Amino acid sequence: MSKKDYYEVLGVPKTASEDELKKAFRKLARKYHPDVNRDNAKEAEEKFKEINEAYEVLSNSERRQQYDQFGHAAFDGSQGGAGGFGGFGGSGGGINDLFDMFFGQSGFGFGGRSAGPERGNDLRYDMELTFEQAAFGLETEITVPRTEECATCQGSGAAPGTQPEVCPQCRGTGQTQVVRNTPLGRMVNVTTCDRCHGEGKIVHTPCKECNGRGKVRARRRIKVKIPAGVDSGARLRVANEGEAGMRSGPPGDLYVYIFVKQHKLFTREGDEVICEVPISIVQATLGDEIEVPTLDGKVSLRIPEGTQSGTAFRLKDKGIQHLRSHGRGDQHVRVKVVTPKKISERQRELLLEFAKLGGSDINPEEKGFFKKMKDAFGV
Repeated sequence: MSKKDYYEVLGVPKTASEDELKKAFRKLARKYHPDVNRDNAKEAEEKFKEINEAYEVLSNSERRQQYDQFGHAAFDGSQGGAGGFGGFGGSGGGINDLFDMFFGQSGFGFGGRSAGPERGNDLRYDMELTFEQAAFGLETEITVPRTEECATCQGSGAAPGTQPEVCPQCRGTGQTQVVRNTPLGRMVNVTTCDRCHGEGKIVHTPCKECNGRGKVRARRRIKVKIPAGVDSGARLRVANEGEAGMRSGPPGDLYVYIFVKQHKLFTREGDEVICEVPISIVQATLGDEIEVPTLDGKVSLRIPEGTQSGTAFRLKDKGIQHLRSHGRGDQHVRVKVVTPKKISERQRELLLEFAKLGGSDINPEEKGFFKKMKDAFGV
């Protein structure tokens, strides 16, 4: 399969400057780095190699001139190609730019960690709400177990009156480096300092409260404001209430995940509330005024005569508060006509009389249905 044009791979014109090439390369390298595309790692890796190969050629003025004149044929049999980083010699080109971007090192750098401030981990808290609490919101306090900065030593790990000492082996960087010159360029092997374990400092007199760790476990009560209108699956962020950071780094965040319990009477569809209310045959036939429940309490609802089972009535602004705007949804009251399972002899007589007065054993709607069925099936 023929190779794609290197300029097309990087998405730049043939007149692109060195800075434009580097900018395009870094943008694509970040996008297709295998660590960022774990769900599609194989395809991302191939694309990553293709991008690197194109930049290796075009970032070198001599090789770029050869490529512009002869295309891919200028390097047939002389390059490592898309199968790896090697084969070009010299300064390392795109590889150095990759490790500058991902590791902050010049040349080839592997391993190690920075001794600078490091942000703390985020925390998750699952909160269960009632239907009403989710509808109207609430302010509450929750207890969260987390790691906090030690108040006794202010996170230094050193006993009061003493100070940590800068590690003499790594000079506070938390890393040690071994530099070697190879045919592929300068190799910088970066490892975590084995004396301070990457902290950059050594504590000779540890704090008794935290045993020199600079952090302690605690159960903290945190105020949380739940906005009106939330639903199951909502996630609320409480800034800076997560785990303590490392080496004076900022704390992480707390994420509160919402789960709403089912209600005995109400169900929810978006910001609309649905409620089913039973009524008798007499109420449905003659009409009535009934009381129905809402989130705000009971209200009166007029049932017109001749109401059919399943008819829904709307109560405006009796639903859920809109989460990101003013106003509320509506409540829909669906009536269910309940047929009595047991009746007295007198009730039976009255129903039979009612049927005779109607001129049929079934109501007009049912009669019409059976006529349509007969016309359709010839029965």
